[in-house]
Amino acid sequence: MPFQNSSKLWKGKTFKEHKIMDILKQLFLIFLLCLCGEVISSLLPFAFPASVISLLLLFLLLLLRIMKTEQVAKVSDFLLNTMAFFFIPAGVSIIEKYELIKDSLVPLFIITIITTVFTFVVTGYTVSFFIKLMKNWEARKHE
Repeated sequence: MPFQNSSKLWKGKTFKEHKIMDILKQLFLIFLLCLCGEVISSLLPFAFPASVISLLLLFLLLLLRIMKTEQVAKVSDFLLNTMAFFFIPAGVSIIEKYELIKDSLVPLFIITIITTVFTFVVTGYTVSFFIKLMKNWEARKHE
């Protein structure tokens, strides 16, 4: 695993320095996955978002236990806790372009409601499916 022996370099350092180094390592891994996603996306003969490829790579690495959740946990928690902050520019853009979209507000609102409900339903069924799958896997593992 990357950075396993880096703690030897930081002996005698303060807790804060350890914490900062852990966060930097985790951020490096996230950026490295994003870079890999960009490279793969540029090599594909069709358009596919690099961010989705990066998430799939992270999922595969975690699933195959090549990467452990502890290796990205702190940065992931930070990004999830501050996610709302990243939506501010999109909200400001919508407000700035109000004159362009004011005639389409009702259809946009209806589409938003429908897709939100659809996303909730699909997410619920997906989580239920994976919970059943994990229970079956654990039951077979203990047989």
